[in-house]
Amino acid sequence: MPRTLDLPPVWLLAFLALAWTQARHFPMGLSFGPVWADLLGGLLVGGGVLIAAVALTEMRRQRTTFMPHAEADRLVTSGIFRFSRNPIYLGDVMILTGLILYWDAVPSLVLLPVFVWVLEKRFIVPEEVRLRRKFVAEFRKYEQQTRRWL
Repeated sequence: MPRTLDLPPVWLLAFLALAWTQARHFPMGLSFGPVWADLLGGLLVGGGVLIAAVALTEMRRQRTTFMPHAEADRLVTSGIFRFSRNPIYLGDVMILTGLILYWDAVPSLVLLPVFVWVLEKRFIVPEEVRLRRKFVAEFRKYEQQTRRWL
């Protein structure tokens, strides 16, 4: 896949398209229930967007890149990064989960661990290798203090 397309939002859109297609064309008679799934789905989508926006703002404030294949200028450990080493990816997972709930796409729940695996394999692990190489002791300390997801 070309690097211009190998970005987390592109993967998120692909997984969302799969979930939406399943919900619309292959519902299989399964349902979460009308009210709570819509409410929880909306909260997850809103929370995911908020977490990602806060993380992007912190990265811009620290004057480092948010592009996953680029070399970071700084190791960001402040703000929301004190709670998660990957808040933007966490936000992406929350958005996918929320829309699966909102669309009542029960069978699409199997996409969640696959999406997490794709994020870890294609983005998180390579990013951590670069950060570990560039910010040796600082990253080791950060990695021990802060979980990858939550």
